[in-house]
Amino acid sequence: MERVLRGLAEITLEEVAKTFPDGTEAVSSFDLDIADGSLMVLVGPSGCGKTTLLRMVAGLEDITAGQVRIGGKVVNEIPPKDRDIAMVFQNYALYPHMSVYDNIGYGLKLRKVNKRERDRLIRQAARTLGLGDQLLKKPRALSGGQRQRVAMGRAIVRQPEAFLMDEPLSNLDAKLRVQMRTEISRIQRDVQVTTIYVTHDQTEAMTMGDRVAVMKKGELQQVDAPQSLYEHPENLFVAGFIGSPSMNLVEAALDASDGHLFVEFGGTRLHLGHDVRGRRRGIEGYIGRRIILGIRPEDMEDASMVGAAPIDRRMLVTVDVKEAMGSEIYAHFEVDAPPVLTEDTKELAIDAGEEVLEELEEEAGTNWVARLNPRTRAREGGRVELVVDTQNLHFFDAATGAAIYENAQPETPGRAL
Repeated sequence: MERVLRGLAEITLEEVAKTFPDGTEAVSSFDLDIADGSLMVLVGPSGCGKTTLLRMVAGLEDITAGQVRIGGKVVNEIPPKDRDIAMVFQNYALYPHMSVYDNIGYGLKLRKVNKRERDRLIRQAARTLGLGDQLLKKPRALSGGQRQRVAMGRAIVRQPEAFLMDEPLSNLDAKLRVQMRTEISRIQRDVQVTTIYVTHDQTEAMTMGDRVAVMKKGELQQVDAPQSLYEHPENLFVAGFIGSPSMNLVEAALDASDGHLFVEFGGTRLHLGHDVRGRRRGIEGYIGRRIILGIRPEDMEDASMVGAAPIDRRMLVTVDVKEAMGSEIYAHFEVDAPPVLTEDTKELAIDAGEEVLEELEEEAGTNWVARLNPRTRAREGGRVELVVDTQNLHFFDAATGAAIYENAQPETPGRAL
């Protein structure tokens, strides 16, 4: 496919901050490097500052402190129209009285691009977006996905150095969102333009981004490739935010016995093999101490489906709710241990809804979910034995929420269990 765009530009944010007149600090000393031609996703709960950050890159919001560079050039004082960027919004912002052709080419017309070149660019963008047979239609005759493609076409023909996308799929239904995120990823790869994509949806972030930056309360929590975020979260917030269903968390204790290491919680005692201890050497410093244990739903399976497994890698639970998802079963159950309530987990609960936080604070036990084989024998109200993949357990410092990997040590005395 012929490339539509030529300009490439690295975007760099150095200690960028935004404080509103009322004293609200929306973004705090934010550092981020976005490579030429890559797609960087900013993800986090509502109100975490991701849209404010995008607007500062666009020049639609003044920068309180720090610098924004596009293609190596500081753009803090450059007006939005001169920053050579194109924005795609969630509401499309199409002109209803104009055809698809005229909507895509409107910016070129304002820039007085000659008619022949304008026509070439419009038709080239339309081919890339699959809109070649829609050019004479008005927006009202298009589907939501087609309207979003027109909005992208209007951005593409400008040949900008960067795309900035602010939750462009939030107004689409679930099925169309899946289709369009695939389309946006394909188009971005084809045109190879540096792109910042803002979303609240962590599934979009994981499936679309070359790299993903997770934000909380205006601060960068972690930036990495999607799979690395999933497998190696740096703190409780990232661990709980990335993944669906989210990671199961529980307060636990590490106990050493006869040279073996165990993690204990809610009546369950799991053995940690030498491979786990080798990859997470930092847990040795937490023996006899309170930690937070994380287990992803897919790292538990019905014991009857996996054959032999040591007894010290199993847990017996009562299924409260069983959700049939077709290719898998979600089994919900309660662990006899209080919910983990830290600043990070409270933030995650608030993002899910205030009522979720209230329920957490009132619960005596902790609600978990396991993602099981669809042929599981688990039944609502019945007991089922689960095998836990202990090689994929996650451990966090109970005081700081930091993940425990190689050389972590408790930062505060804390309390022993």
